[in-house]
Amino acid sequence: MTPVRTQHRMPDPAPVTADGDVEGHGPRVWDDMTVEVALAVMAGARVEYLTVCDEDDRSTGLVTRVRLAGLRDSSAYTDRIRLRDVLALSH
Repeated sequence: MTPVRTQHRMPDPAPVTADGDVEGHGPRVWDDMTVEVALAVMAGARVEYLTVCDEDDRSTGLVTRVRLAGLRDSSAYTDRIRLRDVLALSH
């Protein structure tokens, strides 16, 4: 009989959400990042939002996965839309 090797894995951590995070302590990205790259970063980091920063590393806002996915699925979407454009749409 062949012995069975078991691997002990830690459970996946819960995704980080923006609830109650008015200071934007989530992952920080620059505002020139495209929507597609931002969605990939969120998926890789298992987070639901990103803190968007300008070239001086000052927080300019938050973007959520839901908002970016909705934009990507809209007829107005192009692969040139940057996070700064997304934030400008909300003002």
